[in-house]
Amino acid sequence: MSFKHSVCRWCFEDTPLPELADWCQEIGIEGIDLLHPGEVEHIKNRGLVCPVTAAPEHQSGLGCIEKAFNNPDHHKTLLEIYRELIPQAAEAGIPNVITFSGNREGLSDEHGLENCARGLEPLLKLAEEHDVTLIMELLNSKVDHPDYQCDHSDWGVALCEKLGSPRFKLLYDIYHMQVMEGDVMATIKRHSSYFGHYHTAGCPGRNELDTTQELYYPAIIEAIKSTGYTGYLAHEFVPTWPDHKAALIDAVKRCS
Repeated sequence: MSFKHSVCRWCFEDTPLPELADWCQEIGIEGIDLLHPGEVEHIKNRGLVCPVTAAPEHQSGLGCIEKAFNNPDHHKTLLEIYRELIPQAAEAGIPNVITFSGNREGLSDEHGLENCARGLEPLLKLAEEHDVTLIMELLNSKVDHPDYQCDHSDWGVALCEKLGSPRFKLLYDIYHMQVMEGDVMATIKRHSSYFGHYHTAGCPGRNELDTTQELYYPAIIEAIKSTGYTGYLAHEFVPTWPDHKAALIDAVKRCS
C-alpha cells in the first residue's frame, strides 16, 4: 500500500474518541482527521496520528467554510487564528492545516483567487518554519455548501500555482468533486502534485462506499497509487449502517 488510512472524527462523533481509536488499531487505520491539537494526546498512546486539523470556531465566525480568505476584510483575524494554530499543529505532530476559500457572495472567481492568495501568502513562511502544509479543501457548492468558491479543481490548482509554495496544497475530496465535476480519476492523475490529502465518501448521499454508489473506489484508489502518493486517505462518509464499525471496515477494504 502506498498511502495510509485515516478517518474523520466528525463522521463518528457518536463514538467516544478512545473507542474510535481502538477501532482504528483493530482495522489498520493509522490516523484520525480533524482533531484539535489538544486532543492528539488521547490517541498517541495507541500509535495513531492526526493527519490534518482545522481552525476552531472563532467568536467572529471567521475561519469557517463560509467566511474565509476570499474576503480581505477577514484577513487580519484569519492571520491571527492561523499564526496561533500552525505552531500548535506542529507541536502536536499534525502535518496539515485546513483552510477554506469562503463563499463567493457575488465575488468573481478571479477576484476571489487574488484575495485568497493575498491572505494566505503571509502564512507560508510560518508554515515552512514549522514543517506544516496549509491545504484548502475543495467542496461542492451544488448540494452541501452553496456559494462556496473553491468548488472546482482547476480553481484550486490556479491558486496553488499563484502561491507557488510546497507549503500550500489542496484537499481533494472525492465525493465533493464527483458532485461538482466528475472525471475523478483523470483529475487525480493530472493534478496529483497539487493534492496534499484525500477524503472519501460515497456519492450520492455522502454515505458508505458500497455498490449502491456511483463511485467505484477500487479503481480510484489505483489511480491515486499510480501517482506515487504516500500521504493519508481519510474516510469522511456519514455511516448509515447500524454497525458503524462494520461500515468503516468495509470502506478500508474497498480502498486497500
